[in-house]
Parts: sequence; C-alpha cells; structure tokens
Amino acid sequence: MTDISLSSATRANLLSLQRTTSLIDTTQERLSTGKKVNSAIDDALSFFKAREFNSTAADLSTIKNNILEGINVIETATQALESAEDLLKQMKATAEAAKAESCSTERTNLAAQFNSLATQLEYQMKDAVYNGINLVGLTTTDSGLRELEVVFSVDDDTRKLTVSGTDFTKSGLSLTAGDANTTAWTATQADATIAIGKVDDALDRVRSQAAEFGRNAALMEIRREFTENMVNTLESGAGQLVNADMNAESANMLSLQTRQQLGTISLSIAQQSEQAVLRLF
Repeated sequence: MTDISLSSATRANLLSLQRTTSLIDTTQERLSTGKKVNSAIDDALSFFKAREFNSTAADLSTIKNNILEGINVIETATQALESAEDLLKQMKATAEAAKAESCSTERTNLAAQFNSLATQLEYQMKDAVYNGINLVGLTTTDSGLRELEVVFSVDDDTRKLTVSGTDFTKSGLSLTAGDANTTAWTATQADATIAIGKVDDALDRVRSQAAEFGRNAALMEIRREFTENMVNTLESGAGQLVNADMNAESANMLSLQTRQQLGTISLSIAQQSEQAVLRLF
C-alpha cells in the first residue's frame, strides 16, 4: 500500500492557509489583550523594558500617595494654627478688656473667660491629628512631638523632607499664667498687661509656623505633580513599547479573514483539479 501524496498546488495552498490562520490567532490575541507584545516570545527587549517602566511607575505611585498623606498632615496642622490664631485674638481682646476694667469682679470674670479660651486652644492642638501624626500639640499618649518624614525618591531614602512638630498647646505657648494669676487679675491690672504680651508672642509664633508649614506644603505639592508626571511618562513609554494599534489590528483582521476565505477557495479549486484528473482513468 502506497501513501497518497498531496500535489504541490494543494500543499502550497494548505501551507498558505495555515499561515493565515496563525496570523489570525495572533491578531485576535492582540485585539483581546490590547497589546502587541504579550510575552517575551513576541519581543523580549520591549517586554522586559515595559515591565521595568511599569514597575518604576508603581513605586513612584506609592511615593506620590505618601506625599499626598504628608500634605494632608501639614494641612491639618495649618488649619489648627489658623483656628488657634482666632482663639488667641479673642484671648488678647479679653486681656485688654481686663486691663481697662476697674472693677475687680469683672476682671475675675474676664480672667475666667481667658482661661476657658486657653483650654479650648489646648484641646484644639491635641485634636489636630492626621494618620497618627500631630505637628502642633502633644496627645496624652505622646512621649514627645511627632515628626513628619516624606521620601521623594524610589532609590534613595535620603532624598526626603522632614517636618518637625512644635508644641502649640497653652503650656508650649507659655499661656498657663492665666490660670496661675486669676486672683492677681482680681487685685491688679498688671497681670492682664503681662498676658497681652504673652498672647502677642504666641500670635507671632503661630503665624510664623503656619507660614513655614505653607512653604513645606507648597514644596510637597510641587514634588507630587512632578512624581505624577513621571508616572504618566513611564506608563506611556511602556504602552508605546507593548500596546497594539487597535485600528490597525482591526483592519488587519478583516484583511486576514478575507485572505483565509480566498485560501479556502484556492484549496478547494486545487482539489477539484486533482479529482478531474482522476476521472480520466
């Protein structure tokens, strides 16, 4: 028994059809994944380069999120200082009223208001916590002031911004004299004058620190925008290496499907020609 061999025409048409089918499979994969490089087999250089870009972009995204958290910490502290400034202005007005008041009973009432405002300032500073960090006041569990540290680099953790906290509670601002000198406010107006000076000093410190926090927040916002742009650039670069042109691939699919149909017809014609030869015998 002898093997039946395919004619050269049939073999050529069959090979062409197989190649077309293979190209259709490749194009379908690109259309389904959106990528022209799906593995190292497709293009090793582009595949690994794109993976490197995406990995760096992911690391930078984490850095960007940490910067955002740092900005929120500083904004929380800045808002607390802005509110503290309002309280200090009320405290100063209260002390000025006591200084001008000749009635000791009324000065006693004003001293109580002064101390109440100082207590509210204390609470406010202790409540200015974001993500466990308080830059303006100690909490009851703190052993010391917190410190904000924001790293800007993936490869070098020394490229960072460190923002140290400062105690802006009433003791940190040296405003506890109001409690100690309540009776003195009753007897004399001198301590009200002292209180005014301390509040002025506290206002200067609060405004100076708020300005410093504002500069730090602006710097971190610049770094955040830079990091975000770097992420976008890296992801775009990775996409250029591996992403497929969907319009081109769709057009290619139509062309290949047409070629496949023509190949099927050509194969059928070649087989019919062979059968016609067989009918001669």
